[in-house]
Amino acid sequence: MKKLAIICMMVPSLIMYSQTKKNGTIYIEHPAIKVVEDMTKAFVEGDTVKVASYLADDFKAYNGMNTDPDNEGVDKSRYLKQVAFWKNNTSYLSIERAKGAYPDALEYKESGLWVQTWDFLKGVHDKTGVKLNMQLHRLFVINDDNKIKMVITYDDGTVFDAIGQARDVRTNGTIYNEHEYINKVRRMVSALENADVEKGFSYFTENAKFSNLDMADGETHTLAEEKEGFTKMLEDWTIDAIDVVGYPDYLEYEIWGGKVVQSWWKVRMTRKKDDKKFVLPMMLTHNFNDDGMIVREIGYYTMKALMD
Repeated sequence: MKKLAIICMMVPSLIMYSQTKKNGTIYIEHPAIKVVEDMTKAFVEGDTVKVASYLADDFKAYNGMNTDPDNEGVDKSRYLKQVAFWKNNTSYLSIERAKGAYPDALEYKESGLWVQTWDFLKGVHDKTGVKLNMQLHRLFVINDDNKIKMVITYDDGTVFDAIGQARDVRTNGTIYNEHEYINKVRRMVSALENADVEKGFSYFTENAKFSNLDMADGETHTLAEEKEGFTKMLEDWTIDAIDVVGYPDYLEYEIWGGKVVQSWWKVRMTRKKDDKKFVLPMMLTHNFNDDGMIVREIGYYTMKALMD
């Protein structure tokens, strides 16, 4: 019985082993890896002559994100023009191994020698100032002469979309200097100026979020926490006036449909314990939902200005 049990346990392993088939060898060190990394270094430097020396005459480059079944790729001549374009249009270009990653050379029995890399590309597009900051995965085919015959690149195409869009002058909505949402912000600020806490916070949704420069990045207050903090502040301070600086703007964005009022103020306050006067500069942004309620407040001010 014991022997039968052992045999039964071995059967699945034997079946699994019989279903495996080796198709080559993976190398962590290989001359082909050096060819790829040396070519990449020359690419970053914009040295088209050196890049050309690593490419086979029948070289082709493909965008791995291109779904066109008739895509014929980019030949050696056009690829070298791309190298020159990167050199002439990009500052601070770098292509380095992604953190924790390293290239592999895969020697397949049937399809030859491939090198795959996981890199991180950085740079700044000169004309638009758009940052290039993205993961880069590439597959290289190396021929018998240790030349690169083909490269397939997978990258973040949205970065290049951003560059294309930034080349043109384009509107992104409408700016209003008078609007009902501006009026709501004025009424909200006036209520708080007069210590009317309930009315002041009635313009916000129950799940509204609040933040200011004294808070850690990503930290927010709830509506209840903000009301409590404001009420407590009134125990030690008197708000003498809140004066608008310039005029508020309401920005109605086309992209993502944002609805934002931004405003600038001088909050004139008196500290009760010694009657000392302070002026607190403040910029506020308020995001509105489709129902005209405020869902987010970001305050560009610091209470440290009142610590004297």
